[in-house]
Amino acid sequence: MTNVLFVCSANRLRSPTAEHVFSTWPGIETDSAGISNDADVLLSTEQVEWADIIFVMEKAHRNKLNRRFRASLNGKRVICLDIPDDYEFMDPVLVRMLESRAGRFLSRAEPTRPSP
Repeated sequence: MTNVLFVCSANRLRSPTAEHVFSTWPGIETDSAGISNDADVLLSTEQVEWADIIFVMEKAHRNKLNRRFRASLNGKRVICLDIPDDYEFMDPVLVRMLESRAGRFLSRAEPTRPSP
């Protein structure tokens, strides 16, 4: 199982869409959070540590992630999808972008921890 975390600003549109889209992919567990202080679900250390791979929507999210959670990242793969905050929840254009940009990493993703 590969634990995949999606991060955007407020955890209202982009990252919850990504969490929903990839939740049905085999071998993948998903979660999402926001990096801004007013996020619906504020990103936690536990989520960062849980994740095998972290997708951020913008470079600014990666920068904040690196500043706030450096000790928890421990060489984890952080991928910027370069998706602006221009889409509503489950917007078909957003879904296609997510499948195209994140899907290519997830189709061959392998967990960083050994299976029990």
